[in-house]
Amino acid sequence: MTAAPTATTWLDVPPGHPFGVHTLPYGSFRAAGLPGPRTGVAIGDLVLDLTAASAALLPGRAPLFAAGTLDGLLAAGAGAWAEVRAAVTDWLTVERFRPVIEPLLRPAVTTVPELPFTVADFTDFYASEHHAARMGRLLRPGGEPLTPNWRHMPLGYHGRAGSVVVSGTPVTRPSGQRRDGGGAVTFGPSLRLDFEAEVGFVVGTPAPPGRPVPLAGAARHLFGVCLVNDWSARDLQAWEYVPLGPFLGKAFATSVSPWVVPLAALAHARTAPPPRDPRPLPYLDDTAAEPWGLAIDLTVTLNGHTVARPPFAAMYWTAAQQVAHLTAGGAPLRTGDLLASGTVSGPGDGECGSLAELTGGGTRPLTLPDGTRRAFLHDGDEVTVTADAPGPAGTRVGLGEVRGRVTPAVPAV
Repeated sequence: MTAAPTATTWLDVPPGHPFGVHTLPYGSFRAAGLPGPRTGVAIGDLVLDLTAASAALLPGRAPLFAAGTLDGLLAAGAGAWAEVRAAVTDWLTVERFRPVIEPLLRPAVTTVPELPFTVADFTDFYASEHHAARMGRLLRPGGEPLTPNWRHMPLGYHGRAGSVVVSGTPVTRPSGQRRDGGGAVTFGPSLRLDFEAEVGFVVGTPAPPGRPVPLAGAARHLFGVCLVNDWSARDLQAWEYVPLGPFLGKAFATSVSPWVVPLAALAHARTAPPPRDPRPLPYLDDTAAEPWGLAIDLTVTLNGHTVARPPFAAMYWTAAQQVAHLTAGGAPLRTGDLLASGTVSGPGDGECGSLAELTGGGTRPLTLPDGTRRAFLHDGDEVTVTADAPGPAGTRVGLGEVRGRVTPAVPAV
């Protein structure tokens, strides 16, 4: 993988800013006076109008950004990704480009983020051993925390692409069937609404059906990463998940960050994944392969109060293994596929990426600074997930944030 650039920009960007020239994440935005959505690149507290900049300085690639989303760039492949990233880096660091680029920069606070790409398919994995074990103990008390297959393959389910929304979109409390402690089945708003802090991998180059992608081929297909909050209604999920897995408990909303950080920006975050036992089957065995662990540090806040700091480096299964397993069964990869990691959790009590873990299934509610307690989310609660990772020369690569506020359930008709 190409290392992230370390050049300095002619802009007044603070040296420690997470969206420095070593990051350069892509997104889609709207702004007053501009027609339709625009493709943008975040630099410091500004947004570069990439739709306009490419038309002026990179006309051969301008059609990739004409629609104002990342769809064209994702589909163009690794050669185009590298070319555009190099060009944007030059525009922001070489003085002669300043007269053209400076007028195309807008304060980020004056822009409205859009969903950055068209989500083709959404697959949510279950890649954290710590999360899976804690949830196993809650769902199957007295039994083995992990199912027999968990350490042999990346487990996941196919979610609803149409429920993926951009950060800042209100999250309506879902309703559905649930079973109370006495065994009665009722219908109503979820009483155990939860968040799940995750990292999402965005597919660029497609792969046809029936063509397995080996571990070494993942970099040809994965464009970059975003942050994900896969909101979960635990009471609905617990009643419905046997035998086919999540349905209404996961179908109502999945929030993603507005900025997609290219994998090229995370070269310095690469790290070896945890040891695996038993050793995976050959198509998943990455013992001698390029490391696909990423030292991304997440922070989860609830109403502005930090409740967890999950470490992504602790994830058992990597994105490369998830791609290899998904395609080994014949599934295609499509441009815009979103592959979410599953809840990111570490071994420590403060490293849990969900309230179900943090509160022991609701038995140990959190006390917030205002004195209120939370076993699960209340209407009006706002959850924000942020993250960063090591960059070149001691810098940090920012992944931005994914934010959502819970609104009341819609009354039943």
